[in-house]
Amino acid sequence: MSDERVHTFRWEDPALIAARADGLSGYEFLRGILEGTIPEAPVQVALGVGLIVVEKGRVCFRGTPREFMYNPMNGVHGGIACLVLDSAMGSAVMTTLDDRTAYTTVDLTVHLIRPITLGTGPFTAEGRLIARGSRIATAEGRLVDERDRLLAHATATCLLLERS
Repeated sequence: MSDERVHTFRWEDPALIAARADGLSGYEFLRGILEGTIPEAPVQVALGVGLIVVEKGRVCFRGTPREFMYNPMNGVHGGIACLVLDSAMGSAVMTTLDDRTAYTTVDLTVHLIRPITLGTGPFTAEGRLIARGSRIATAEGRLVDERDRLLAHATATCLLLERS
């Protein structure tokens, strides 16, 4: 009997997903992912973390801790919380962008408040826009469990640039 575990998944070509953004505002693009007319990003599929809310300046992702996310200390790696919060905050910024503007995270600060394990159950990452200028946007994020207990919180600064 083997203790080997396997995690497999299928994903769409990320270049083709990005091409679907042509002519769409950031809000329209994210709504397409939420509504299933545009495929999820490969990282979302790999982690099983999906969009559940897309509003102007606010985005939420939902996921469930899985054993393959564990570190050697028998808990979900802090990088998972970081990744999900970065996605939520960046997407909150993205909801405010027109069809010619992209963004990239240039600064990210994450505070891990409590351990995340299989017993934590489903989590929600909420990103909210704090401020947006012509070149810089800031956002804040919260990662909570189903009882609204804070697991982590974060801030991000995003650089706004022309889509290539």
